[in-house]
Amino acid sequence: MTARIAIKLRLYRGDDVAMGPGKADLLAAIHQTGSISGAARSMDMSYRRAWTLVDVMNRNFREPLVRSAVGGSRGGGAQLTAAGARVLARYRAMEAAALATAQAQLALLADELADEPAIEPANEPAQDGGTR
Repeated sequence: MTARIAIKLRLYRGDDVAMGPGKADLLAAIHQTGSISGAARSMDMSYRRAWTLVDVMNRNFREPLVRSAVGGSRGGGAQLTAAGARVLARYRAMEAAALATAQAQLALLADELADEPAIEPANEPAQDGGTR
């Protein structure tokens, strides 16, 4: 069995996740579709959830990442601001750097993995230090 690695980076500001993989994907989808509702549909997400994520991002950065226009004769829409494009690019670069660093160590760690998983799970240690 081949070892693989997956890294999910989250940038916290206080208790809020200011940026993470889902929010980065949402920014990319907004850029591609030109609207929050279109981005939400493309990600199988409710508009309300997408709008909430955009609101969290906009509140946690110095400048808004997404600017939206109310519908009307021109149909509204949304677009990434210059700050949104910068944040998305920097987050993707951080993801790539973290993955590259981890993959460089993966071969060493993979050598420690068992060829086959253990048949039975190990005994769970009891709270008193013994085993159950």
